[in-house]
Amino acid sequence: MRLREATLHSLSIPFRESFVHGTKERATSDALIVRIVTEDGVVGHGEGLARPYVTGETASSVRQRIRDVLWPALRGTEVPDVVPMELIDVVGDLLGPSEPTPEEQRGGVIAHHAARCAVELAVLDAALRTVGRSLGDALPPRVSTVRYGGVIGLVSLDTSVRLARRVRALGLGDCKIKVGDEGSLARVRAVRETLGADVALRVDANGVWGLKEAIDEIGAMTEWGIEGVEEPLARERRHELPELIERIDVPVILDESLVTAEDARDAARFGGSVVPDLRLSKCGGVGPSLALARIARDAGQDFIIGCQVGETAILSAAGRHLAAHLADPLRVEGSYGTLLLTEDLVEHDIRFGSGGHAPLLDGPGLGVEVVEERLDRYTVDREVLR
Repeated sequence: MRLREATLHSLSIPFRESFVHGTKERATSDALIVRIVTEDGVVGHGEGLARPYVTGETASSVRQRIRDVLWPALRGTEVPDVVPMELIDVVGDLLGPSEPTPEEQRGGVIAHHAARCAVELAVLDAALRTVGRSLGDALPPRVSTVRYGGVIGLVSLDTSVRLARRVRALGLGDCKIKVGDEGSLARVRAVRETLGADVALRVDANGVWGLKEAIDEIGAMTEWGIEGVEEPLARERRHELPELIERIDVPVILDESLVTAEDARDAARFGGSVVPDLRLSKCGGVGPSLALARIARDAGQDFIIGCQVGETAILSAAGRHLAAHLADPLRVEGSYGTLLLTEDLVEHDIRFGSGGHAPLLDGPGLGVEVVEERLDRYTVDREVLR
């Protein structure tokens, strides 16, 4: 398979209602879709979402990385015809490392992971479609279904209760609630009372607390049966993590502060007191995410398969394959589809169903069929690379 052309689609898909957490409010999906065409006319799609407060990437820097580094490395390249289980490593070798230059590091870039993820998935999608195989052939599933949980943003107490009732009505087994404002404790209590004791509950501060505040808030919230606290401290305060772990009784879930393999190896020293959150776009795609999962397992850590707010079914499909292959993540987030987006990009909605359960995807490539008219309709900026 030889790659001929890539088109970068910057999207704007409205949400059904805005989503708020401690550092950001979003009302639309700002995903970047990479559409790759082979010389034989086979089309593959990939997706990444820039998060400046996570990887240091911006929408423009992601496009620049693809334009200046990743596509020149791939253009006209023959992707070897290998068995699917070897394809992820082969594509990884073609893409090369994602480390920023010293100048980029000084500008705040931690890793070019959203760019890498979008391109990696597009190449995998095209390569697998070329031979009529599924990503499930490269990532053999070890379970027959994937179960997803719910999430409640940083919203009012009344809205939190309304959404908790929805989680209950859907039969979901776990839920995450965003915290970090003055009313967080009351919201956690109200959500727990609404969910009942049989739904697992965790909180996510998105790094807005200081050490003392984190200790106090988490201590109070443990009364309401939380199973963990995500990103209580910002990345720049990670030196305070050892003291925090000693002072609280629940595991710390690391998300924004666990981006690279170096981050994962550093977190491994805490063993089961830390739970890595692995999000494909944040971690750089399938290959790097598998590597981070191996580090966590070797350290005796649980891990979560996370998602990006506003991701389309393209990225959600890849996340489902990853979750089914790894088989034992503590929790799985994502596949919200048109529960959040007013419209998704694919022919058949893959959002989870009753109980949070979702079937495995066995179609060619990532297992979803993009409706090109929708992709064009929601594109606000387009760049063709040849």
